[in-house]
Amino acid sequence: MSTQKKSNSKHTITNKSKLLIRVKKIKGQLEGVEKALEIDKDCKEILHIISSIRGALGGLMAEVMESHILNHMGDDNVSLSEKEVLMAQELVESMKAFMK
Repeated sequence: MSTQKKSNSKHTITNKSKLLIRVKKIKGQLEGVEKALEIDKDCKEILHIISSIRGALGGLMAEVMESHILNHMGDDNVSLSEKEVLMAQELVESMKAFMK
């Protein structure tokens, strides 16, 4: 049984303005799909847009996950060892490659 306590501290997202810009771009891409469907664009063009959206969402998820792993998963009262930081960074890189 785990005795790990959960932190009630508010999450601070790294690069928040950069992430919001990415969300707005994704929103624009989704609107592009909607318009393409409305005017009966070629399926290949629509699939290309959807594929771009999927990649953009994966990138966004990787950025938020990286922030979470590197900044929030440890206990605020405990410093991570150099090895733990390297392992976390390796995990982040693996996740980024997987989400592409």
